[in-house]
Amino acid sequence: MPDAQRTYRPPGPLDLRLTLGPLRRGARDPCTRIEAARAWRATRTPDGPATTSLTVCAPHGEVRVESWGPGAAWAVEAAPALLGALDDPDRLVPRHRLVGELIRRFPGLRLGRAQVVTEVLVPTILEQKVIGKEARTSYRSLVLALGEPAPGPGGELGLFVPPAPATLAATPSWQMHPWGVERKRADTIRAAAGAWRRLEDAVAMAPQDAMARLQAVRGVGPWSAAEVARVALGDPDAVSVGDFHLPHQICWALAGRARGDDAVMLELLEPYAGQRGRVQRLVEAAGITAPRFGPRLALRAVERH
Repeated sequence: MPDAQRTYRPPGPLDLRLTLGPLRRGARDPCTRIEAARAWRATRTPDGPATTSLTVCAPHGEVRVESWGPGAAWAVEAAPALLGALDDPDRLVPRHRLVGELIRRFPGLRLGRAQVVTEVLVPTILEQKVIGKEARTSYRSLVLALGEPAPGPGGELGLFVPPAPATLAATPSWQMHPWGVERKRADTIRAAAGAWRRLEDAVAMAPQDAMARLQAVRGVGPWSAAEVARVALGDPDAVSVGDFHLPHQICWALAGRARGDDAVMLELLEPYAGQRGRVQRLVEAAGITAPRFGPRLALRAVERH
């Protein structure tokens, strides 16, 4: 029997994969598993570790939420926000035909609020300056080494709860080297873990203040802050300035230009002020990429903070 449970009826269509997808760090993520109609998540809530199962039930699309562990009650209470209950996709007014098409194509994509800022920030820091595959491998290694088996059925599924901030803060940078994490990113993780209480306060802040709080951690710049703001805080306007590929994607999707920079991207997104992050998420969900004219990036070639 779960330690806590509830049934949640979404206010509109809900695509579990698309909505929870940003939380999943690759196919071998030790904390999150997502299927078409069911997702499992191991997290460290303010009350302690929890394993949560979210199952979409036919025919009305209600979600059965079950959780185990000391943080079960918190996780069950937070589940609607995680699934986008506080999101309002209708606020996005399409100014480009493609955006309108993507809205119709992905009606179940919602921006959820994980409400665990430090937990989302750590894998985001690992994604700085490296390609995704390397970052995902580093994150898995870090969690398996410093985390703990998830409570309840999560442990049987092989899920792990992310490391506690105190554990991360006390882990020397050299210990992270075998996991592919150089000193700069290791020190940023340690700094974020040491400031975790102030970071968690961002959940209750206005978006602009939350972005400033995130960037108060040395090594966390606009890119990392925006990534965390969309996933942990559900900020629909957080756009990832500083990404290597994103300006090309947005410029290609909205203007048919194969190349662009942050300035051009922001200009194209200006009509969507307040919803720019949602447009980014729709473009990413559609898998839209600009044409390639050169070799793929080598490892550690991406500059973003």
